[in-house]
Amino acid sequence: MSEDLILEIKNLSVSFKDRKKTINVIRGVDLSLIRGKTLAIVGESGSGKSVTVKSVMALNTKGAIIDSGEILYNHKNPDGTTETIDLTELSAKQIIKNINGQKIAMVFQDPLAILNPTMTIGKQITEGMRLHRKISRKDAKQEAIKLLTHVGINEPELRMKQYPHQLSGGMRQRVVIAIALSCNPDVLICDEPTTALDVTIQAKILELIKNIQRERGLSVIYITHDLGVVASVADYVAVMYAGKVIEKGTAEDVFFRPAHPYTWGLFLSVPNVDKKEDELYSIPGNPPDLSEPIKGDAFAVRNENALPIDYEEEPPIFKLSKTHYVASWLYDPKQNAKVEIPEILRKRISDMETGVGSWIL
Repeated sequence: MSEDLILEIKNLSVSFKDRKKTINVIRGVDLSLIRGKTLAIVGESGSGKSVTVKSVMALNTKGAIIDSGEILYNHKNPDGTTETIDLTELSAKQIIKNINGQKIAMVFQDPLAILNPTMTIGKQITEGMRLHRKISRKDAKQEAIKLLTHVGINEPELRMKQYPHQLSGGMRQRVVIAIALSCNPDVLICDEPTTALDVTIQAKILELIKNIQRERGLSVIYITHDLGVVASVADYVAVMYAGKVIEKGTAEDVFFRPAHPYTWGLFLSVPNVDKKEDELYSIPGNPPDLSEPIKGDAFAVRNENALPIDYEEEPPIFKLSKTHYVASWLYDPKQNAKVEIPEILRKRISDMETGVGSWIL
């Protein structure tokens, strides 16, 4: 990829270990974030989305171990030179002290779990500024007021004196965004940032993040299971299943030319808001137990299009175009497989392309 990459995750494997067993939650993930662009990582619960990005910021829970791989952060210095830092070579303390907030920041899905209920909003925003940017209390306060205004909070001076429980859910999420932006990071990671909000507020928060991204040149990663969010924000999409990226490409690649049967199932499981459907599609079976060795393709037992080789060997990544990649034996020329998108999905895609309808919530 010739674009300017700000973050590269290469062959990342992460496991959680306790006295009884080892769970291989991330199994060789490769992802790239282009400077100034938005990457959305999608997949059902337990697919490894959040663990992947939390590994970047050393925020995984106790017991998480990076078994292999690289996480390369390409930081541009003021003189125009680029410094590459492998975050896997830093300790958690070093990442928290030198990377988190200043270079890479995160917006979480539950503001109440992040905001300190005993501290005022103003103190929580200015704390990081004073620690990392070494600015005075007065300057930090003025910047915090500007940030609150920037994220759409009215009466910022009043809000600075209030506590999290005194704000609405949408306002708390805006405060979390303000905190994430307070040290001028290069990368903003949004982990299900609108899950707990109603649809109207959700749309406003997404639009806010997009506007801030344009103004600041931010590079953004979204973690979500909501395909409507993906459709509205993403330049690139990665689909994860059982700790691996099984399809990735531009948003247009994945939405209009989905290639993996799991991606087909994800799209088909979303209600069509324009047409009445008698039954909602559900992917058969359950995800594999990642504490047990996986033979072949992890999705094989749930895949109605599985080939004999799917039960024996894990598929490599096949390149479908300059930007589109898929991990499925269906695209191996040696298999002579007949690849057909389900007719109902083909019809939905056709409707979207022609502007006749929309099936994204």
